[in-house]
Amino acid sequence: MSRGGVILSVGLACVVGLVAVLASGFQHDPHEVASPLVNKPAPDFTLSTIELNAAGGADTVRLSGQRGTPVVVNFWATWCVPCQQEHQTLLALAARFRGTVRFYGVVYQDKPEAIDAWLNKRGRGYPTLIDAGSQAAIAFGVYGVPETFVIDQSGIIREKSTGGVNFQQLSGVLDELLGGRG
Repeated sequence: MSRGGVILSVGLACVVGLVAVLASGFQHDPHEVASPLVNKPAPDFTLSTIELNAAGGADTVRLSGQRGTPVVVNFWATWCVPCQQEHQTLLALAARFRGTVRFYGVVYQDKPEAIDAWLNKRGRGYPTLIDAGSQAAIAFGVYGVPETFVIDQSGIIREKSTGGVNFQQLSGVLDELLGGRG
């Protein structure tokens, strides 16, 4: 075999191997990748609301201050199409579990004026928190939106959903956390 033929054969073998490795990744749904945070304490954060209080200022929410009640934390953005699609589901869930579960929307890399306009158009049903510098998103390991975390009464993450939430699935998780009193 000529030197050119050897180089071509080695190159072809490398390409075939690389294609095989890449193709094996297509067999896995990235939504099914288990989060290392599930069954671990939720990272704490203190974030300001976009909504103003009666005094005209923003309230702050500290996640660790919510202990005793299950919490749903949804990371989202106005530019995210699946976020637009799941918003009505989250509003319906927040209404169903009002008084028993706290819902928070944490805005991921967005502008306050865009957020306010988006919420005015699509509805508000729970506090929207501003994550300046994406520190909460980093702590939760968010790599894209939407991502939703269910945190139990003791502050442990029990469920993580990547992509739009499903009403029945999330409702079932919350019912279970509440011992059927949802």
